[in-house]
Amino acid sequence: MPIVTALRRGRGRRFLVYLDGHFAFALGGEVTAGLAVGNELSDAEIDALLGSNLAHRCHVAALRLLTYRPRSRTELQQGLLRRGFPATAVEAELERLAQQGLVDDIAFARMWRDSREGTSPRSARLLQRELHRKGVDPEAAVEATRGLDDEAAAYRAALKKASRWASLGYPVFRRRAGGFLSRRGFSYEVVRRTVDRLWQEAHTPPPEE
Repeated sequence: MPIVTALRRGRGRRFLVYLDGHFAFALGGEVTAGLAVGNELSDAEIDALLGSNLAHRCHVAALRLLTYRPRSRTELQQGLLRRGFPATAVEAELERLAQQGLVDDIAFARMWRDSREGTSPRSARLLQRELHRKGVDPEAAVEATRGLDDEAAAYRAALKKASRWASLGYPVFRRRAGGFLSRRGFSYEVVRRTVDRLWQEAHTPPPEE
């Protein structure tokens, strides 16, 4: 069996492993625990080391992706595959993260809904399409958007812009407000009622004191 003849520090936290005097492979520092010069390694032990190293690298990459922002399972899968990890390692990592509660499409869908509701309201239908594109199961997308009020969302979405549009006259106001709300997925009826409401509010005189 080959013998570990040297362990040399590589870049970052990697160690370069030499077997029988020749460079064999690089391992993360976490994987080399217990490995020492003079160890004899069977083929099975080498395969286990390389497998552990691959799993660790995949885990680090997944956590890095999740640090930037929450992701659906499909988004995370695609991100790891693009980084060159084999499908079997990616699936194992996704299962590991799911067990840890770090990958949860239902929680992700609710987070996405709350974020949109807070910063950029849009229709429940458009939210569902966005979630579908991110790989969220259709049933989870519907459940996450259940109970959303399109009328209230449309009003909040256009309210900040309404006063500026209203100063341009009704035809321009209707065209701009209507187009804005339509692009956010609201139905014709919701758009019409919201445009009428905002126009009336913009032109209602203040109450007399």
